[in-house]
Amino acid sequence: MQEVNQSSVAEFILLGCAPYPRINPLFFTFFLGFYLLILVSNSLLITLIYLDSHLHTPMYFFLSILSLVDMSYVTTTVPQMLVNMMCPRTTISWGACVAQMFIFLVLGIAECVLYAIMAYDRYVAICFPLHYTQLMGRVICVKMVTVCGSISIAGALICTVFTMRLPYCGPYKINHFLCEAPAVLKLACADTSFNDQLDFILGFILLLVPLSLILASYVRIFASILRIRSSQGRFKAFSTCISHVTVVTMFYGPAMIMYMRPGSWYDPERDKELALFYNVVSAFLNPIIYSLRNKDVKGAFLKVFGGRGTAQ
Repeated sequence: MQEVNQSSVAEFILLGCAPYPRINPLFFTFFLGFYLLILVSNSLLITLIYLDSHLHTPMYFFLSILSLVDMSYVTTTVPQMLVNMMCPRTTISWGACVAQMFIFLVLGIAECVLYAIMAYDRYVAICFPLHYTQLMGRVICVKMVTVCGSISIAGALICTVFTMRLPYCGPYKINHFLCEAPAVLKLACADTSFNDQLDFILGFILLLVPLSLILASYVRIFASILRIRSSQGRFKAFSTCISHVTVVTMFYGPAMIMYMRPGSWYDPERDKELALFYNVVSAFLNPIIYSLRNKDVKGAFLKVFGGRGTAQ
């Protein structure tokens, strides 16, 4: 049998995340407000880091990159989801689906690698404080971000190409609110076992390897913290790490379930919840967690917008 060429697929239908069309306006209002809060909070954090010279350090440089990634991450999904909630024709063209999948993967992988870089930054700061400025100079930080981007593009390109090269012969209904690879694969009229294996391998390299580096860094970090004699010093060192551990847990857990499970475990409703969590909820909570637990950020906010505040 002659396989259907994937270029013959003109568009896909996104079924969305609202189970009942009547409550779509409620979902629209909720997610629109959520999206605007994400943009405002992350933009505010980037602005504070840019304006306050006390925040011109590697840790806050990486944090500003994370905020930029988070804003871009939700922008690849939420606007399309909002449009589909209010329009009767919830379609996305084949080209737009490919672009969304690729960009979504690039930003998701970048976030994974960026968390590992941030863990390494904390490791150097706590375990090698006297050599911190040498090991984490500006040029080295820029190189780390460049490598992060290169890995993200390469991983996303491999996953997207091997997903969209399959024949899709209908129905073209994606039971999701975005063109995520696992959901799109379910529409392929071909054997997807190779894609399942590829996704697992990529997940191992791009999820488990960075996570292993993060865990190794924090084992060394906590060992160093326990050797600090001052209880105040231990608390300060621990508080700088707990925020990062929190956001890593929120992101990696759902992402690993999504991309490293067997294809037979596919559950569209659960996948929507997981995608919302590591895409939308994580991007919303990141600036809040880092800001509320960080005196430097709160002090910068008071100084920039209040004119008098200083970090205590």
